[in-house]
Amino acid sequence: MVGRGYSIFDTAIGRCGIIWSGTGVVAVQLPEAREIDTRRRIFAVHPDAREQRPSDNAELAIDGIVSLLQGDDPDFSEVSLDAGGVPGFNRRVYEFACSIPRGETRTYHEVAKALGASGAAHSVAQAIARNPYMLIVPCHRLLEAGNYADRLSPFGGVISKRRLLALEGAHPVASKTLFEVLLPVAPPRPST
Repeated sequence: MVGRGYSIFDTAIGRCGIIWSGTGVVAVQLPEAREIDTRRRIFAVHPDAREQRPSDNAELAIDGIVSLLQGDDPDFSEVSLDAGGVPGFNRRVYEFACSIPRGETRTYHEVAKALGASGAAHSVAQAIARNPYMLIVPCHRLLEAGNYADRLSPFGGVISKRRLLALEGAHPVASKTLFEVLLPVAPPRPST
């Protein structure tokens, strides 16, 4: 194989995409609302990738992703990742994410502290937002303070962290209510 390949495959949540090189999986694209949108996202980020039959490594990743999205607990430890363009700090965050047991979550702050960079919660959030290996690296298990799971990754398509965590049996805190958002900034009430 020369360059990068990609393939579109069926899962319980829709048609996903996977991009790979001779080194390993480059990225996973969760389904957009329509398959054409999934393909457009792949072309926008990986214009050199050509559709072809998955490599053995990509097939192993596809099997795991399909299994995970059916509620199973696959082992991705044998899947090779192409981390050539991934910054070192992000790699450390992804390695930590892979160590979080299924059905459990950690906050960005907890991850930063565990990595010896306690003031770097924002950097952890940035790394997670840029995770190209959706599901193989379970970034959905890393949440902002308060365990809110409503954000979507740019590679996440229409699937939320909340839905992925529900497949694993985890129950993060529900969305912030208007009351929770406004309470910290509301003027104090006069005492009577």
